[in-house]
Formats: sequence, structure tokens, C-alpha cells
Amino acid sequence: MLLTGSVAMAQNDVDPGRKQAIDSLALEKVKDLSKYISLIGSKDTPFSEAQRVMDRAEELFAPGSEMGVSSLSSEEITYYKVREYFEHLMALNYDKVKIQWYDIHYVSDLERQPDGSYVGVITIYQRFEGTTADNTLNYKDTTKKDITIYVKKKETQIAGRVIEFWDVMLGDIRVTETSA
Repeated sequence: MLLTGSVAMAQNDVDPGRKQAIDSLALEKVKDLSKYISLIGSKDTPFSEAQRVMDRAEELFAPGSEMGVSSLSSEEITYYKVREYFEHLMALNYDKVKIQWYDIHYVSDLERQPDGSYVGVITIYQRFEGTTADNTLNYKDTTKKDITIYVKKKETQIAGRVIEFWDVMLGDIRVTETSA
């Protein structure tokens, strides 16, 4: 068995069967991120557990990736490095935070890049709800976000043999729409 989160392949091009496996892996990683964000944002998650989840969530991303944050009160979209976004999420001034991702789907097929890697986009909708214990602060919004997906061929050694595989990494998460 190869590394978790990788699709074993021995070809340079992505055939339809392998592409389906890569698409499934990319969607699985996005769903994992959804669970991690929900745990990190929840005030019921102990600090040490949130730190561990942040580490796992960071492993899903390509280096230097950014996440967009929007609000109904401003047209400005702020972009944070992934770890910085998670820390910001943990520090929100609500007593209860609920984050749900839904309608997760590909909006573009994987496109081959000059370096032989592939890039695609997955769209998700995020429902955010934050409330204080005395209900003085109550905020809800729905954000449509595009997640860049990078698929690159990598190599690893298993029992002295070099094995090639395609790995899926998440890239920037861009806000495309924010509504009540």
C-alpha cells in the first residue's frame, strides 16, 4: 500500500480511470479539510486537539497557499497563509462557531501544465454561524469558494524500489461570493 492520500500510477499521462481516482482523492481531501476547519473553529475542541488538527490540515496544502476570508459588512476579502487562517479561526470572538461545507464539486477538469503537472478547481459553499453566549453577537453568512487543486507526479522508495505516484495538494482558496 502506498502513502495515504496518493494515487499510484506508472504513466506520464492521466488515463480516464486514473483521473477518476485522482478526482476522488481531491474531493476526499477537500472533505477532510471541511472536517478539520469545523473542528478548529469549534469552541468545544480542546486547544491541544485543535493544534493537532491544524497540523494535519496544513499537510493537505501546497507550500505558500492562502485562504480567503470575507464578511457581509465589507466588500474586502482578506487572504491569510493557511496556518495564519487556522489561528485566526480559533481566535474568533464567539462562544459558539458552526462551519459547514456543502455542494462540493469540480468546476473545471484537470488541465495539463507545461511541467507535466495538472491543475483543477473545486468549488464549495461554506455556511458560517457565530454566536456569543448572551446572543449579543450573532453572525451568519454563506460563502462560495474556489479551491485550486494541484496534481503532481512524485516518487517514493518502498522496499528499495522506486515507485511513482500522483499526489494531490490543495492550493489557494479564493472567495468568489458572500451572501446572507
